[in-house]
Amino acid sequence: MAEDSLRAHHWAALGLAWLAGLGLLQQCAALPSPAVQLGLLALAVGALLLAWRCADANLRCAAAAVALALLAFSQGAWRAEQRLAEALDPAWEGRDLWVEGRVASLPQAVQGQGGFPGWRFEFEREGPARDPQPGAAQPAGVPERLLLSWYGTGGSEQAQPRWQAGDRWRLLLRLRQPNGLANPQGFDHELHLFEQGLRATGVVRQAVLLEAGGAWRLDRARQWLRDAIRQQVGDASSAGVLAGLSLGDQAAILPADWALFRATGVAHLMAISGLHITMFAWGAAALVGALWRRSPRACLCCPAPSAGLWGGLLAALLYAAFAGWGVPAQRTVWMLATLALLRQAGLRWPWPLALLTSAVVVTLLDPWAISQAGFWLSFVAVGLLMASAENSAPGLKSQLGAALRSQWVASLGLAPLSLLFFQQISLVGLLANLLAIPLVSFVITPLALAGALWPGLWTLAALVLQGLQAFLQLLASFSWAVWSLPLAPAWAQAAGLLGGALLVLPLPALLRGLGPLLLLTLLLPAVERPRPGEFELRAPDVGQGSALLLRTAQHSLLFDAGPQYAPGVDAGERVLLPLLRGLGVQQLDLLLLSHRDQDHVGGAAALMRALSVRELLSSLEPGHVLLRGEVPTRRCERGQRWIWDGVRFDVLHPDAAAYGRGLKPNALSCVLRISAGGHSALLTGDIEALQELALVQRGGLASEVLVLAHHGSAGSSTEAFLDAVAPRLALAQAGYRNRFGHPAPVVQARLQVRGITLHSSPDCGAWRWRSVDAEPVCQRQRERRYWRRLPQSPDTGFVGPPSADEDGSSPDDEQAAPSLQDGLAAMR
Repeated sequence: MAEDSLRAHHWAALGLAWLAGLGLLQQCAALPSPAVQLGLLALAVGALLLAWRCADANLRCAAAAVALALLAFSQGAWRAEQRLAEALDPAWEGRDLWVEGRVASLPQAVQGQGGFPGWRFEFEREGPARDPQPGAAQPAGVPERLLLSWYGTGGSEQAQPRWQAGDRWRLLLRLRQPNGLANPQGFDHELHLFEQGLRATGVVRQAVLLEAGGAWRLDRARQWLRDAIRQQVGDASSAGVLAGLSLGDQAAILPADWALFRATGVAHLMAISGLHITMFAWGAAALVGALWRRSPRACLCCPAPSAGLWGGLLAALLYAAFAGWGVPAQRTVWMLATLALLRQAGLRWPWPLALLTSAVVVTLLDPWAISQAGFWLSFVAVGLLMASAENSAPGLKSQLGAALRSQWVASLGLAPLSLLFFQQISLVGLLANLLAIPLVSFVITPLALAGALWPGLWTLAALVLQGLQAFLQLLASFSWAVWSLPLAPAWAQAAGLLGGALLVLPLPALLRGLGPLLLLTLLLPAVERPRPGEFELRAPDVGQGSALLLRTAQHSLLFDAGPQYAPGVDAGERVLLPLLRGLGVQQLDLLLLSHRDQDHVGGAAALMRALSVRELLSSLEPGHVLLRGEVPTRRCERGQRWIWDGVRFDVLHPDAAAYGRGLKPNALSCVLRISAGGHSALLTGDIEALQELALVQRGGLASEVLVLAHHGSAGSSTEAFLDAVAPRLALAQAGYRNRFGHPAPVVQARLQVRGITLHSSPDCGAWRWRSVDAEPVCQRQRERRYWRRLPQSPDTGFVGPPSADEDGSSPDDEQAAPSLQDGLAAMR
């Protein structure tokens, strides 16, 4: 027994060493050179030889663990190098290219800015790309797999192409390198595309259908079923959820439904997730085993437990394949296959060891899985279910008790991870999942799948789903349904995760008693704020838009609220709320909206619904929808000033009389100056040259930091204005390769001549400056990773139609900060 225990511990050490090697690779800002990789391989071989010659078991295990960690690191680096080599040549960004190939995924309906309808799909190139210019050389460096978007335009008479999986097209494209918003703890969209092997994104400008049908028949069948679901089920909400559950079409679920599922903690069930596939496999295994036992002849050929085991795995495989066979679904299937092989081989390993082995297999196939929140949520959820079911007894009453205990253990055990990844948990999640898990896994989803044989079952599934949604809406109506907490420091995160594990695992009472104490470090984190007389200015990466968070010792002010990416999707919900929650900001003392443009106020409504806002200061016209709520409102006017915690705030523009002159919104932009302790910042909205001239004539503009007016437009940041402000640092909030060319080259030249350091969102990502610090912090430089786009000079080329996709801020790319939709559904 002692020898078996020692062997298990050694195997666990080897598995953890493999994961540690991959984890270290994912922290690298750049990949090691080929010479370094060869050196690491040589060290790994040496460690293996040492392990082979070593007589002591513990030393042999240590040497083998070092070898495995080095092998994991070096093979992961080699594979990453191969994938990086598939990248789009930067010389072809923003240029027209003709490409032939096939639609290689289920097209998803999306919307661009202004509500323009569109479609998004993966595309596999066949043959070389072609430059449309006569006599031009054939372009090299165009990836084979692309993520493309097509957007309609209002009033266009051109027939909308019918995008179907498997069709061959000749497309005129404008491509760009993968890009995502770079925010602290934000969803890493660039890693997501890198893992999927999609090394360029682009917009379809012209399309010629070459061949309908052909290959990819499974995706074509999935698209036909999605259309059939929509035709059978009249309710768009129910049809979207059924398509998500049966076909993996996550984009079909309405934003309002996602908000409901997040608030009640069931978002992980409403797309095909790792936990969902696992429970489906277990249910299929139980059904196959029960049916198998009814045939003595079948049991003689193959024992019922083995038949159920492989039947469940086959069901999981078919389900994942029919749902699109995405990378997260593949991870779950490989995990289940590993567990099935271990059990079939008669290796009765403890469940943690078996789960660790499956994690090694998954990361061997997909070395980037270890960086995904869905990887950890999937394995922890399955591990908790395995732990809670370990000592379950037969009988209906015992099985019911085991099911309730499993739900309690899973909900409690995943709570620390939810706080770690999303800074929030649903307090009604336990009750919601108690009904939702069995209904979704064993009633709604089977009906949604069986509807392919008898469409009437989709109607029945929709009725059950509507009843579940009514129950969830009741739970979500409670004001305390969702609990948000600030992001804890690293040591508190580790302690909280350990506390959660001690609380739910079958351990002695003394050890389990330490769980709540360790959890307190995660539940009661210390929030870092500026000291009195100091202030902090943050510019989150919101794409082509503006949002600035200013904090003093006891107050928080938000200057503008970022853009609306598409109807129902905005920077307020996807970027600002997660940022505010992570910083522990539960109330905005002032929301200042400079003017009415959607790239400045697009996220305001979501913020005002989710947060307490004490006052709204703006230049919005009377009757504007944002002024109709319960929040006290005032017009911003020159001369307004106040002091918070030793920090002075002055409104410099517009004059009270300006509101009656019929000026356009940009000219009415509120301008705010913040000063404390000899340090100052100037926030300018979208003012233009005439307003800058008026400010220069009044004086009092000198500031250390200048947020460039109108995102760095050529019509602002005049020479006289820059001379009057005399900033040391300038910031341009703009989207990657935005169609306006912000910040304009002429503005960059003016700044360079004056020795003013320019930071822009595409190169910097989220930007933070403290009044006591000499230099700001850029998220892209602070957390540089080898798969992320390298900073470069902003491009001024026009890159496509007026859609969010080309502003670096597409909502359906899920490139903003994480939410329960982004993280839990990443287990899809």
